[in-house]
Amino acid sequence: MRQYKIIVEKHPDGYVAYPLGLKGIVVGQGDTYEEALADVKSAIRFHIETFGKEVLTIKPRIIEAFVAETGVEIK
Repeated sequence: MRQYKIIVEKHPDGYVAYPLGLKGIVVGQGDTYEEALADVKSAIRFHIETFGKEVLTIKPRIIEAFVAETGVEIK
């Protein structure tokens, strides 16, 4: 079993989840946090089965992930 870092975003109409450190785009969604997480886990399996284990070869490996918020002035 391989561990993945997953970002889960809460939106007004539900949740969106995506993994860090895979080649390609993988997204899951659901009405709840748990549904989005289950959906992205299924999407990760499908992505690897479809495109092969090459999608796992992101170097360097992500060791830790943070969520940060900052302001950006727009002129």
